[in-house]
Amino acid sequence: MDYRSCYPAALRWLSGLIDVALAIGGMSILLLVFGNAALRGGAGFDLAWSLEVTAFLLLWTTFLGCAAAVARGAHMRVTEVTEALIPPAAHARLDALINLAVAVLLVSLILTGWSIVTFTWAQRTTVLYWPVGLLYASMPTGMLLSLIFHLYNSYLHLSGRAVTTEAQT
Repeated sequence: MDYRSCYPAALRWLSGLIDVALAIGGMSILLLVFGNAALRGGAGFDLAWSLEVTAFLLLWTTFLGCAAAVARGAHMRVTEVTEALIPPAAHARLDALINLAVAVLLVSLILTGWSIVTFTWAQRTTVLYWPVGLLYASMPTGMLLSLIFHLYNSYLHLSGRAVTTEAQT
């Protein structure tokens, strides 16, 4: 279920900004990897900096992609077991419990990621001399954005404002 149609303007803007960053990041990765491979095969050398930039872009697009998936409600859910074993009256409570567990996990990942960022910020990459913490900042940033979308999605469900897939079509 894509939640973005129910979002206020600020969250729709944030989701759109993430989508643009993902498109630019993905295209940059493609161009850097292809260009570097072409240089290595055709000219016999490669651009050392492109490997570091590609690693940065891969991590950032991975964690921003997680946030984009949360905004779209695209993370996988297996509901067949719970629908078969748990009475329908308890589904709303189970959903609330699962949403709480996901929020706790996201907060834990934010705190752990921030700890890694602060620990590695003084280290520098070998070619570009960027702070290594910038690489690791992708996790707490992506998880914070995921948490924002997740909390609003949970609010939409609890308040009954979430538009179901059937209602959208």
